Amino acid sequence: MSRLLAPVLLAAALAVRTAPGGGAASDQGPRTDTPADMVLVPAGLHRPMFRTTDEPAEVPVAAFLLDVVPVTNRDFLAFVRAEPKWRRSRIRPLFADSSYLAHWTDDLSFDPPLADVPVTHVSWFAARAYAKWKGKRLPTVAEWEYAAAASPTRPDGVNDPEFQGELLRIYTAPAPDRLPTVRGAARNVFGIRDLHTHVWEWVDDFNSALVSGDARGDTGIERQLFCAAGARGAADREDFPAFMRYALRSSLKADYAIHNLGFRCARDP
Repeated sequence: MSRLLAPVLLAAALAVRTAPGGGAASDQGPRTDTPADMVLVPAGLHRPMFRTTDEPAEVPVAAFLLDVVPVTNRDFLAFVRAEPKWRRSRIRPLFADSSYLAHWTDDLSFDPPLADVPVTHVSWFAARAYAKWKGKRLPTVAEWEYAAAASPTRPDGVNDPEFQGELLRIYTAPAPDRLPTVRGAARNVFGIRDLHTHVWEWVDDFNSALVSGDARGDTGIERQLFCAAGARGAADREDFPAFMRYALRSSLKADYAIHNLGFRCARDP
């Protein structure tokens, strides 16, 4: 999701509609019980990038709530103020590598222009802890990809040539020197912003793409994840952005705190 500096193999995550939950902005949701910082994404189907021959081509996705925009530095600051164990100087090495919040000035401050920019340099553990603190959770791969597949005018953005062309431009463009503030991109048809234009995003089951066992002995899907073999087994061989997201997730570890990897939260309705 993102015009980020990244190795060739990188990946991201996508989101849904209305405003911020940890203290950022707000948009009115479609239902009275929808939080002002979220939107309701209707139930639908997700088509996995890779699957084994005995797995279904489409996976049902139940309706869920998703943050309209990514979690910002301002939002995350409120979290670490309330939960001191997640501050940069106090976090246990088990839960984040040495890059954790490396762009902040200290435990409780950062340059003012970063306030409404997506928080990065956060590990999966920290992202999950924040989501729990907010009474939310991280979205699953299926939820994120389903939400991210929507264009500004239709839920099946794969059939929107203008949208696909814009995604290709975004994913191949060099990263900006400074990330833009959230809410810069137009809403997709669900009402979600900034899924592809800011940073990659953590998902709860990011490691579901990891190769298991000894690659020399594995059979099935694990042997189809690389290079040309990966393209042959893909659901859509021309979906370059999805390949990048899949590859990034496959390369991550839960303690990684990367300069262009952030997150947004989800919740059950």
